[in-house]
Amino acid sequence: MTKTQFALIPVVLAGFLLHACQVEKNAAETELVWAMNVGGEGFTTIDGTRYVAEESVSGGEAGWQDNVKGSQDEFIYQSFREGDVKVAHPVENGIYDVTLKFTEPRDFAGKERLFAAFAEDRLIVDELDIMAWRDGKVRSALSVTAADVAVTDGELNIRFEASVAEPVLNAVVLRRKLPVANKGKLLWSDEFDYDGAPNPKLWTADIWPARKVNDEDQAYTDRSQNLRVENGMLVIEAFKESYDDADYTSGRVHSAGKGDLLYGRIEVRAKLPAGKGSWPAIWMLPTDPFAYATTCEPGADWQGSATCNAWPNSGEIDIMEHVGYQMNHVHGTVHNEAYYWAKWEQRKGRILLDSVDQAFHVYALEWTPDDIRIFVDETLYFVYVNEKNGWESWPYDKPFHVIMNVAVGGMWGRSGGGIDDSIFPIRMLVDYIRVYEYEAAMKP
Repeated sequence: MTKTQFALIPVVLAGFLLHACQVEKNAAETELVWAMNVGGEGFTTIDGTRYVAEESVSGGEAGWQDNVKGSQDEFIYQSFREGDVKVAHPVENGIYDVTLKFTEPRDFAGKERLFAAFAEDRLIVDELDIMAWRDGKVRSALSVTAADVAVTDGELNIRFEASVAEPVLNAVVLRRKLPVANKGKLLWSDEFDYDGAPNPKLWTADIWPARKVNDEDQAYTDRSQNLRVENGMLVIEAFKESYDDADYTSGRVHSAGKGDLLYGRIEVRAKLPAGKGSWPAIWMLPTDPFAYATTCEPGADWQGSATCNAWPNSGEIDIMEHVGYQMNHVHGTVHNEAYYWAKWEQRKGRILLDSVDQAFHVYALEWTPDDIRIFVDETLYFVYVNEKNGWESWPYDKPFHVIMNVAVGGMWGRSGGGIDDSIFPIRMLVDYIRVYEYEAAMKP
């Protein structure tokens, strides 16, 4: 397998000039075609998206709710329609990414509202349970994106089919992908054009017992069985086996102190494992985890600690997470002290893909001093904006590093009904990782 060779450049600190420079962000862009606030008035969100007042909608009854959590733009989620809702909006023929926004306005438990969504008669969301999909919360924002919807008759049509109770819809966003004009300067990469252990100049393997973090069931090892490079791919493979007081083993690598980044673009081309109990992730943590910690000092064993608040204070960025009990649902998330799951304020997005275990996808992050944007195959599905009100909501002003792992079980991985032992062994294949620094132009 032949690929372009890139120099592996250990980067301890990158992008400091961006604090005094203007970012020339010629990276992935999307064209906003239409955004509509169902049941409500026009509104411009914190990321600059202009929603028009309700139009092109029929059916259902309009409603309003206060105190919606989990979004930087509560207003978009406060108005809704409930019932036989249909959308018919004129657009040019073409290929679009469709994002639907929902909340559960009633005090429903799981499976008390179930429905499917269709765009151009294509099933794009099946058996949607708003409350369950939004971490078991009502009146909490849920964003679901479907990529590459083809419009051939000059009109976008969206409809819903109910299984239990009636459908609910809060907003619709229509975007068109544009090519990446300039990704910036390649800072470091690994094309995995070698065999053996992951490059020690760039990667460190975590060797951890089970349940160290997230109540995960696997032990992490650096054995070639769990972690290796072969046939042009990084292989992270999990097994059902007894090892070090665990019932499963897997691998986890990170680039801390060897390939760090402050602002830029990351691309990872990967194929994910399948099956209930699998929990692969491509994500980032701060290289100085104590930057905003208040209950512990450098040197503390902070990961998995119940007393050290290095997490969530110093932040986390999840470029890709996937839990196997809900196949083809990919999540992008940020964690920080102001907005994380314990406060019912998690900021996240979800994109529905086809066959993540059969096809490679490019999972990408764009990170500037102003916002974080997460993509799959150039489809934008999650944006988090710097509110400029302190580290509690924006600890993302320090260098972070990349982590890639396959967890087994854990709090999230088991929540869909435990672990299916028949799936093992399972593996995540990574074709490449490429990290780019944005170009900067000094301002007088």
